[in-house]
Amino acid sequence: MEKAKRIALVAHDNMKHDLAEWVRYNWKTLLGHSLVCTGTTGKMVEETIVSESGEDLPKDLEIRLLKSGPLGGDQQLGALIAEGGIDIVIFFWDPMSPQPHDVDVKALLRIAVLYNIPMACNRSSADFLISSPLLAREYHQQLRDYSGYLARAIP
Repeated sequence: MEKAKRIALVAHDNMKHDLAEWVRYNWKTLLGHSLVCTGTTGKMVEETIVSESGEDLPKDLEIRLLKSGPLGGDQQLGALIAEGGIDIVIFFWDPMSPQPHDVDVKALLRIAVLYNIPMACNRSSADFLISSPLLAREYHQQLRDYSGYLARAIP
């Protein structure tokens, strides 16, 4: 991972307020990193940062908007992880509400673990991730070797 991280921000509808508060508190730390957000979460993140900065979106902050989660945004994010395009996932998911795209959410969480991506699923873990000294420097993550699995899986 480079010094500037590619950070995915995602929140279920019932958790968007929590993520907005978290972004409001941490927006200056997010400057200099690239953000990737699912649709409605991304719009909320943009609005929060603009509101806090008192200007248009800061020039040193890049936000890439994907589709809304239920419309394929979770799958787009999973593909970015598999392609090496995401360094950190912050996903405030709602454990109390069934989601119409639960299988996509589970697949996203699985792919993040598979590729050893640091992931926060609530505010406390997000606070620990963003305050880590590793956020501001290069990091060489250990990737598991799946060649043995691939050799067994292909007849």
